[in-house]
Amino acid sequence: MTGRGVDQALPHPGDPALHEPGMPSAQCYVERAERQNGPLAAPVGFDELWGKLPDVVASFRPRLRLANLETVISTGDDAWPDKRYHFRMHPDNAPCLGAMGFDCLTLANNHSMDWGPAGLADTLSSLRGMGIRTAGAGRNRAEAATPATIEIDSGGRILVFAYGMRSSHIPVAWAAAEERAGVNLLPDLSDRSLAAVAQQVGSARKTGDLVVLSIHWGPNWGFQVPAEQREFAGRLIDEAGVDVVHGHSAHHVRGVEVHRGKLVIHGCGDLLNDYERIAGLTDFLHDQSLLYLPVLARDSGQLVCLTMVPTRIRRFRAGLASPGEAAAMHELLQRECPGVGAQVRRTDDGYLVLRW
Repeated sequence: MTGRGVDQALPHPGDPALHEPGMPSAQCYVERAERQNGPLAAPVGFDELWGKLPDVVASFRPRLRLANLETVISTGDDAWPDKRYHFRMHPDNAPCLGAMGFDCLTLANNHSMDWGPAGLADTLSSLRGMGIRTAGAGRNRAEAATPATIEIDSGGRILVFAYGMRSSHIPVAWAAAEERAGVNLLPDLSDRSLAAVAQQVGSARKTGDLVVLSIHWGPNWGFQVPAEQREFAGRLIDEAGVDVVHGHSAHHVRGVEVHRGKLVIHGCGDLLNDYERIAGLTDFLHDQSLLYLPVLARDSGQLVCLTMVPTRIRRFRAGLASPGEAAAMHELLQRECPGVGAQVRRTDDGYLVLRW
């Protein structure tokens, strides 16, 4: 979430005007952060925004660097009406996303149309101009449903499909249509929805491909994973041919699960936001997150191992967690993962490794 307060801290801040009750300007988030953690020393450089995280990721030699982007990249001022929260960053700050090395950013979420169809078009243009692939939103239904395709050096591909759900507060009017820009909205967790996903995956997948399904679902807060959500994730694997379910929406980490050998991330949390410790919500560790670094078997998509690197947010910068913060995240996962059939151990270097 590189908009709002984060955008104001970057080298090219956009118009800070907001439409939030009690928060008329994005500068209010900057001031709140400074009250919590001291002066920001802005501007924050694009590389500085991520600290050592790009180097840590690079050390694992990933074939794909994937995240969900909940920020419009635009200078447009056509805010979506009757919506409380609007996220936007200036296009000149977009290189901060390249500094993290993202290969693909998904856009099927409740902020990609905050500044209307024009804002979405600007976002797509900026990302594609930097060579970053997108999935989950587009100029029409077909484009929104088209997966991002990442070629793998030794042959084969990774296909990234992205869907959003109403449970994450996506307005129904944002659903892409034949001649209307919008997001790839999944109406519910019904058999019909599953069949639609299976058809889209099956029509695109070729022998040797791996499929990642990124989905924006559920509320902003809460550790409880609904039974129907767990069941649907399992059916995506069993019946739709998905190899990894990459779930998000909650602003904090939730449990992970391995379903018949394949990875389900129920909620990956926020790698970056401008919240800076919201009073009353610290039990969620919402200023902490994880880098998820799974290794998959090329021939089957089965999870070989999952390393998770604890991270934290301070002064609108993402960085490596302290030993104490890493211990707190370990405790959280130990509590949340057994209920979904997995446990977590901590390594000597402070990383977390899934056991199932």
